[in-house]
Amino acid sequence: MDASLQTDFPLISVIIPCYNQGAYLPEAFASIRQQAYPAVEIIVVDDGSTDNTREVTEKNTGVKYVYQPNQGPSAARNLGIRHAKGEMLVFLDADDWLLPGALQTNARYLQQNEKLAFVSGAHDKVFVEDGLVKEEVREVTTNHYCELLQGNYIGMLATVMYRRWVFDVLQYDVSLRSCEDYDLYLNIAREYPVAHHTYKVAAYRLHTSNASANIPVMLAAGLQVLDRQQNRLRTPTEKQAYKKGHAIWKAYYTKELYQKLLHKKARASEQVYLTLLKHHPSLFFKYMAKRNASAIKSVIKRNMPAFGLRWMQQLGLYKPRVPAVGNVDLGDFNRASPFSTDFGYDRGGPVDRYYIENFLREEQASIKGRALEIGDNEYTLLFGGDKITQSDILHVDASNPKATFVGDISDAPHLPSNTFDAIVLTQTLHLIYDFKGALETCHRILKPGGTLLITVPGLTPIDHGEWKKTWYWAFTDKAMCRLMADAFPQGAVEVNSYGNVYAATTFLYGMGLPEVSIAKLDQHDPHFQVTITVKAVKASAA
Repeated sequence: MDASLQTDFPLISVIIPCYNQGAYLPEAFASIRQQAYPAVEIIVVDDGSTDNTREVTEKNTGVKYVYQPNQGPSAARNLGIRHAKGEMLVFLDADDWLLPGALQTNARYLQQNEKLAFVSGAHDKVFVEDGLVKEEVREVTTNHYCELLQGNYIGMLATVMYRRWVFDVLQYDVSLRSCEDYDLYLNIAREYPVAHHTYKVAAYRLHTSNASANIPVMLAAGLQVLDRQQNRLRTPTEKQAYKKGHAIWKAYYTKELYQKLLHKKARASEQVYLTLLKHHPSLFFKYMAKRNASAIKSVIKRNMPAFGLRWMQQLGLYKPRVPAVGNVDLGDFNRASPFSTDFGYDRGGPVDRYYIENFLREEQASIKGRALEIGDNEYTLLFGGDKITQSDILHVDASNPKATFVGDISDAPHLPSNTFDAIVLTQTLHLIYDFKGALETCHRILKPGGTLLITVPGLTPIDHGEWKKTWYWAFTDKAMCRLMADAFPQGAVEVNSYGNVYAATTFLYGMGLPEVSIAKLDQHDPHFQVTITVKAVKASAA
């Protein structure tokens, strides 16, 4: 591309996450190639597919193929971002397609207003089984954050074009399995200007395999994402929009669920009944009056009071029940061995990584300049992004060819003093016998005003692999406060703990992050500290 074309038409990266939807890719590719916009790259991120996704992609010249083991759409999109070269980014699901003029329309909006973080447009909903097409056109001209609090007016991620710099600050939250796009829209609109127009730019294919077809999951995820904004509300208008949003989400999805139950398009499972009863009791009883509910009634009668109390507890209508002595139902936890001996990596990822990565995400502004990380630089690159001018790795031995320094951080006179703007030290201190020496080294090698970010384990399994021989310590927030006061005299130190009995139990049993309730992980009980985090800033005069 010549220089003038680069100026007039900045490169757009279209990122397609794909999990076993290779059959749809040719249509998605065709919709991109029909665009009049001349500067486009296409990236397919294969999220561990077992179908012909790779073969289909490699037959299409000019399409970049990237593979990762199955980690979900959020992780796939984040990986696509790291491989993308475009100044503007679009995410297209493999089974959807762009309408003619989509890229040119959205790019024009961004080029005409350099302050916009993203622009979104209208779309068509294509109901495959019914053979119907429905226009989704919503006019939103102001107060985009408040409008999003009242519901996801965007509705389809392919209608959105982002500026690249957005992802230097924010990314898709891999802990979310649904509504991760809505979460990102809210977080961006909270801080930056965005725009929306009424030109149709994409088509959303709706069929039974869509994640959005699972109404109880979608409703729970939408409310969870909305609740994350509660502490970020600044004005009475925003608080009212948040409250209204709760009512809108519940009304919309319970009505959908009710209609599907009536027309037998939803399986009448316990989860479905619980969702309807919890969020719209009158619709639940209306449905019960219309349908023969004898089977449900007999189940309740046979299992009362235990079933009824558990049901009411799940609905939030009954305070958490404490079983009587001898009546505890251990279920799958009635075993002396964990489900995983690999911290849950083989079940979707460790529970404690939720706390660790949330901490680094919150403190990512401090990961900048010349940064040092122990073992590898994955978190430096993930959360530092373009803010990093030099990424260094300290490894305990020479087995890592990417290491820029080799040695034990507790005894490392070869590391230069007053050098690093940031040090990322996650889940490492417990493996160092002289952990006080390690903290002293960190203080010495940080620049004045530099930041040390630490995470350490509290309640944790001990590694079954290579680290079991050097797994020396576990910590508490009180211990870290004392240690940091000694190691960072006159510096600014912030220590926090995360976890509760639920988090500790699921982590000890080796459950994977996708298996657990994020809402429960977010509840804090300082008596069950799973992860302790530290942010320490070296005194400027040190």
